[in-house]
Amino acid sequence: MTNNDILRRVRYILDFNDDKMMSIFKSAELEVSRDQLSKWLKKDDDTDFENLNDPQLATFLNGLINEKRGKREGEQPAPEKSLTNNIILRKLMIAFNLKSDDVLKLLELADLRVSKHELSAFFRKPNHKNYRECQSQILRNFLSGLQVKLRNT
Repeated sequence: MTNNDILRRVRYILDFNDDKMMSIFKSAELEVSRDQLSKWLKKDDDTDFENLNDPQLATFLNGLINEKRGKREGEQPAPEKSLTNNIILRKLMIAFNLKSDDVLKLLELADLRVSKHELSAFFRKPNHKNYRECQSQILRNFLSGLQVKLRNT
């Protein structure tokens, strides 16, 4: 999955308008213009399309956490320079205040069965012997399950 695709899906799932999206970026200390946001949300084959880089998506996800859970005291966390599906999944879990069982249920809503052990492997440190890379299919199904739960589609 591309960063732009993740941004588009989260926007759709939460039914956010441009102003809301820009305020989420701003809450994580990144000023984004409506024009810039529009370019990120365009389809990949559009001539005005621009890639959303990892620090920009990380900033959005940090802003989403601020939006859903409240802004934490003090300095805001710095956005990651490089994102993996594992980090994205973790940030989405934090934003939506989800536990492992909740994630498993969301994946089941998208007709994907994952064991608790498989899921916990996504949240281990990369150098841990049981670490497992989260594939795009898992993240895509997680977002689909979240869409079914929150939008009833």
